[in-house]
Amino acid sequence: MGIAVWALIAYIVVIVVWNGVLKRNIGEAMLIGFAGVCLFGGADFFQLAWAGIVDAMAQEVVFAALAFVFMGYLLTRLGLIQEQVTVLNSIFGRLRGGAGYVSTSAAALLGGPSGSGSGIAASVGSVTIPWMIRSNWRPDLAASLVAGNAGLGISIPPSSSMFLLLGSAAVAPVLTADQLFVPALVGGLWTVAYRFVVVFLWVRRHNIAATDAADLVPLRAALRAGWTSLLVYAGILVPVLMTLDFGVALMESRVGEAAGDISIIVWIPVLTVLATFAVAWRRLPRTGRAWSELLGEMAPRYAVIGATLFFAFAAAASLGELGLVDQLTTILRSVEAPAAVIAAIVGLLLVVIAAPLTGTATIAAVGGVAFSALTAAGIAPAAAATAIMIFASTEGASPPGAAPIYIASGIAQVDPARTFGRLIVWFVIPSLVLGVLVATGVLPI
Repeated sequence: MGIAVWALIAYIVVIVVWNGVLKRNIGEAMLIGFAGVCLFGGADFFQLAWAGIVDAMAQEVVFAALAFVFMGYLLTRLGLIQEQVTVLNSIFGRLRGGAGYVSTSAAALLGGPSGSGSGIAASVGSVTIPWMIRSNWRPDLAASLVAGNAGLGISIPPSSSMFLLLGSAAVAPVLTADQLFVPALVGGLWTVAYRFVVVFLWVRRHNIAATDAADLVPLRAALRAGWTSLLVYAGILVPVLMTLDFGVALMESRVGEAAGDISIIVWIPVLTVLATFAVAWRRLPRTGRAWSELLGEMAPRYAVIGATLFFAFAAAASLGELGLVDQLTTILRSVEAPAAVIAAIVGLLLVVIAAPLTGTATIAAVGGVAFSALTAAGIAPAAAATAIMIFASTEGASPPGAAPIYIASGIAQVDPARTFGRLIVWFVIPSLVLGVLVATGVLPI
């Protein structure tokens, strides 16, 4: 094996030990991992480190990812997510187990903007778990569903995990954010559809009744009070429409060839944040002190995710400078196995690593090599990247290390261990299967 492959192995070990064993935050792990990669440059340590840092500073997706963190925080902080859940409850609440459909829908809506399994478990779970328990869901079932749905923060774009994957040395030369967004969205919707099937089966298996009429707000009243909260997603819808044929033609007719330089990954968070401001402007802080408090609450999030993103991109660039892509390609070309077998092996690797780490940390650590393995087996780049996101989405449901399990169990006031077996059977293994089906083209994207 070449030096870049050994550097990658050391990088993975450092991240797993620092974050999973020593329980330090992932931002520190990515910094130490980056330094470890650069050590393999020997006398060129500083040159290699500088190349990685310069590349990370030039990544537009770093800005986009941080903007998405801000957007997800605003949606929760300003109460828009709760309004959206109320609207969904008025639609699904009359169904048996309707609160479960509400919880799944809310997690799907928050998935991309949040990009965080723990964030989904906390925000959606705090509202929907009490509803589920009041509508005859057992507390351990309610906690299991919320923890299982937490993975939507990884599988549904745009998420920070998607940006990390796109920034890796193996992915960046062959796949852009614009090329990945729609396939990844379709792949994410397959994971949402599966979760609706889970709710349907659990409702019948456990004889869960409809939500009490006292907890329902009539749809007209819910829409009257909260329909504007749904408008924030126009910030996602408009740029995506601009990638379709008629959207491209419209943009070219207005701005000419410059239309090709417009990045939807930059404009999605910008427009969504602006839409959030427009929709919730009455709830925004009115004084400098209030704004300082709001931004101060966000600072710890940026301290971790900012470091994670920056040093992940820097390490990816440094690994590229060491020749990782060429060395991995040589190794993987020597492996002869059907694409489905390669996809299953790669998926299992990601699922195992995602158990002690977060999905973000998993993709940062092994996303690039997983992509190389899949594409070397003949799998299309977009399908490979989408499958990787689905594989890593098990982070919310992989016991015993997944934080969303403990968040959801705490809200439901149940022993987390009661959810472990159910999460593995209903979420971890099926996510592995879904990823393989997407990678091999059985499920179209």
